[in-house]
Amino acid sequence: MKITGYRTLSTTHHWGRPVGDVNGYIASGVTDVPLVILETDEGVEGVATGSHHDLDRLFPALEGKDPRAVTTLYDAMLARVFKSSHGGATFGGIGTLDTALWDLKAKLAGEPLWRLLGGGDRFVHGYASGLDAALTDDELVTLYVAFAERGYTAAKLKGGRCLADDLRRFALVTETLGATGTTPALMLDANESWNVKQAVRYVSALEEHVDLTWVEEPLRRWDTAGHARLSPAIKAAVATGENLTGLEWYRPLLDGGGADIVQAGAIWGITHMLRVAMAAHSRDLPFSPVGLTANFAVAAVAAAVPNHLSSEVQDLGVPLGLTVDQQLIDGGIVLGELPGAGVAVDETAIRAARTAEGWQEPAGPHMRPHRSGLRMVESGGWGK
Repeated sequence: MKITGYRTLSTTHHWGRPVGDVNGYIASGVTDVPLVILETDEGVEGVATGSHHDLDRLFPALEGKDPRAVTTLYDAMLARVFKSSHGGATFGGIGTLDTALWDLKAKLAGEPLWRLLGGGDRFVHGYASGLDAALTDDELVTLYVAFAERGYTAAKLKGGRCLADDLRRFALVTETLGATGTTPALMLDANESWNVKQAVRYVSALEEHVDLTWVEEPLRRWDTAGHARLSPAIKAAVATGENLTGLEWYRPLLDGGGADIVQAGAIWGITHMLRVAMAAHSRDLPFSPVGLTANFAVAAVAAAVPNHLSSEVQDLGVPLGLTVDQQLIDGGIVLGELPGAGVAVDETAIRAARTAEGWQEPAGPHMRPHRSGLRMVESGGWGK
């Protein structure tokens, strides 16, 4: 069997609400979802969501090769771009092709991906994370009621700008998720918007009222020394790592004691996720994938690694034209039995629909405000 080509599509995810964080938000609640379909000479295809970046430059590392040699091909893609670096958006292209390879491998084996990777239980623990910074209080409650009805008892809120706002929002979510009598686990995601002293002051003040399980991305992703200083200064665990594009970025972070909970972004692919989980496991640290809503295959990794803590579930819907063999129930993800990652694509429906501008629109959360980490007073707005 040989890899012969690939094709790309873009669909959309309709969230039904504004989505974003303290860096910005997308008011329309419609985001783009890039898809890649890897083709073989035997007609079996691998499907992945993620990124279209640098695919033409990466694909020669795969062309004509047996797709079952997944980890070898992953390293071949890294080697293909080593002079210009595999960092940034290029890593998204590598991760998407890698996920399509794993989907192919599992289909050829006639197994669901989670079982091929060694998972013994199809249930993956999850937490609710609604990208909710722009929601009104009523909208926030409505969203987390829907999660509570699916059995979710843990939630991560976007925040870090205004203590009074965050305290009020945490109280609402605590009441919503705790309606069954369970005390919910609560997390705060600051999305790299603080410096270390801001983080200490803000989290310490918040912890006078809220029992935080973890604070996520409090500082810039590369600030190992700052994360290591922050952790003993607060009660909550420090969770970070989702935006690190390559295993080499984790070495200083982990060796320097900068993470209590090790995270990895779902968009970076299956092999990266496996390697990061094992690097964390070698240091007795828990592992938590981020962003499974549009990168469904990564839940299979969570089912297979020994140190999985909980995975981020951002929405209860799926992108247009996709069918996913998973159920979001019982406070987590129940994986299906279909061979591969369980993602089916209706290309006709996707091609007939419009595409959104996507996460990179100027007001969106992937654009860093110029005063992030430099504010002297609290601000509830964006970009101030």
